[in-house]
Amino acid sequence: MPSPKELLQRFGLTPKYSFGQNFLSDAGTAERIAGLSIAPVAGQRPGTVLELGAGLGALTTHLLAGAERVIAVERDRDLVPALSEIHADEIAAGRLIVREADAKAIDWEAEFTGPGPLVLCGNLPYQITGPLLEKTCGLHAPIARAVFLVQKEVADRLAATPGSDSYGALTVFVQARFAVKRAFVVGSGSFYPAPRVSSAVVVLVPHVERVSEETPAFRRVVHAAFHARRKTLRNAWKGLASADWLERVSSELGVSLDARGETLDVATFAAVARLLENHEAA
Repeated sequence: MPSPKELLQRFGLTPKYSFGQNFLSDAGTAERIAGLSIAPVAGQRPGTVLELGAGLGALTTHLLAGAERVIAVERDRDLVPALSEIHADEIAAGRLIVREADAKAIDWEAEFTGPGPLVLCGNLPYQITGPLLEKTCGLHAPIARAVFLVQKEVADRLAATPGSDSYGALTVFVQARFAVKRAFVVGSGSFYPAPRVSSAVVVLVPHVERVSEETPAFRRVVHAAFHARRKTLRNAWKGLASADWLERVSSELGVSLDARGETLDVATFAAVARLLENHEAA
């Protein structure tokens, strides 16, 4: 497949910096990412892959090699005709559906009505990575995995462990729903145009049972703990409930109120949220 630079020139297009467009240009990297996405699930190849930000089809080409059907979502109306022309044969065969849509706004659940297993993947634009991860965590569709190419700093935060500098609210919210693995780092030279930062591939596999539902209480407990990282939990959580409730948390869960939020694992945050819900319901 021609390089993104060659394809852009062929169709008379240029990268749109307002869209955060950094096209994956290294074929080997694209093949590795797609390979993680279309790996068999319990011996069965993926039935439907929803690709976010398909661009000019660097990943799409390799996804089609292993999935029964790919739904490629692309926001840029100028790229959609090019993507459709490049993959005209797969579209005609019904194996590829191209959606001109904003990945933040499209109904992912509606797209996942095809054959399973279901897989979510994409090269996520840096400026909307947060909203797309939030939407991923809120999915009700039984996806087998999500494979994302994100800024390396974000990948480090997603895969972080308690006590590390990268561990934060984003870590907790994502790990409550998924087991996270940082698969490999992708240098800036693998993109056109080259970004100023490195990227990394993360693989998210849903827990059989969520560690916690993202309830209002869970969000409040987590956000409060990380709002000011230098605060102890005693000070961070003092606005949630009474001092007596805080002492109960400490006693029942063995949580030191003199510790900081980054020391707690996801399961402990979930337990604190349940105590808060019970306290507020009493």
